[in-house]
Amino acid sequence: MTGGAAPTTASPWDGLPEPVRARLAELAGAAVAGLPAPDVPAPLRRFARFTPAKRARLGEAALVGELRRSAAFRAAVVAWWDEHRPGELAVESRAGEPGDAAAAAVALLTDDPAAAEAVRLAGRRAEAGELRAERDAALARVEKLAVELERLREDLAQARAGARTADERRDAEFQQLRRRVGEQGARLRALSDALAEAEAEARAAAERAAAELAAARDQRDRERTRADAERRRADRAAAEVAAARQAAREARQADEVRLGLLVDTLSGALTGLRRELALGGGGPRPGDLVAGAGAARAGGAADTPAALDTLLAVPSLHLIVDGYNVTKTGYPELTLADQRNRLVGQLAALAARTGAEVTVVFDGAGVTAAPARGTRGVRVLFSDPGVAADDVIRALVAAEPQGRPVLVATSDRAVVASVREVGAHAVPSALLLARLGRG
Repeated sequence: MTGGAAPTTASPWDGLPEPVRARLAELAGAAVAGLPAPDVPAPLRRFARFTPAKRARLGEAALVGELRRSAAFRAAVVAWWDEHRPGELAVESRAGEPGDAAAAAVALLTDDPAAAEAVRLAGRRAEAGELRAERDAALARVEKLAVELERLREDLAQARAGARTADERRDAEFQQLRRRVGEQGARLRALSDALAEAEAEARAAAERAAAELAAARDQRDRERTRADAERRRADRAAAEVAAARQAAREARQADEVRLGLLVDTLSGALTGLRRELALGGGGPRPGDLVAGAGAARAGGAADTPAALDTLLAVPSLHLIVDGYNVTKTGYPELTLADQRNRLVGQLAALAARTGAEVTVVFDGAGVTAAPARGTRGVRVLFSDPGVAADDVIRALVAAEPQGRPVLVATSDRAVVASVREVGAHAVPSALLLARLGRG
């Protein structure tokens, strides 16, 4: 229901004071909740579900705007109040003093010709109320400032009294400090005199200490000279003892070499004697003359621990080791020098236990320092520049006389194939490393 257009001339609805707007919102808000739905303008229907206080507060602009635009809505609101609260609007209209907001609101709802004057008076009364409120607030602030000023005056008086007390205390402390300074000055002069005496005694003591230090240094130099002479004599004696020990070791080694040569000579003489006397027979054995059969030339593979132990127990066995092939299988994280030293040490222990002749061959291309000497019982070889270690291994196998047991330790398939063709046995690097680890 929206009938009636807003007036085009000056309207009492223009510039409504806030108390009048609030009362209009309360009156319209109360009616909206009770009016039939068709009598409630569409923009206001959503406020019907609100509580009265919330409806007047949140819907004030919409409610007042609709009252201004729609005379029908104003009439519906007045009719609702007359029906549900009869006489209440008339009481507000008559009971209000000039400028009462409730009376002005009723005048606007009922289109009273005096509504404009009532609104104007209500506005002036609202302004007067605001001015009174501002005046009261200002007076309250003045009273508060007066109290604060009085407190500040009391604080200032206390501060001045405290300052006077502090000045008196400071003067007393100053006099006390002057007395102390005088006492300290006298004490300082006494200490200065004592310090001068102490310095004189210290200089005398320093001169005596310097003389004693010079004498001690002379004595130390004489003792050091004697100690150097004794040390030189001891060094000469130690050098003579070392030379004597070296001479004894060399003499023992020479005796061992001569003894070895003598044994070799006797062995050669014994062999020649056996050959001269035709002992043992130099010709073929009866088993070698059997027709229709021949001996196998190819070597075997020691691919089990038991087979390896059996070969290592064979007398006169020559074990040839492919050095880097074994070390890079067992401990590649070490440097090449550490790999060589570790393998040679393990092979020396194996040679000592089995009595086998052991030769280890390393590729000499990457060796920049002087190669380590072989450990007792192990022959250490490095291939010449341009020569592969595999070729040196093949040459060592080929140099052995036919019939001597030869075992090559390597995982290189080409080397294994070539040495087995000429009768040597082969053992994988991992299996040899396991045997060396067992000790």
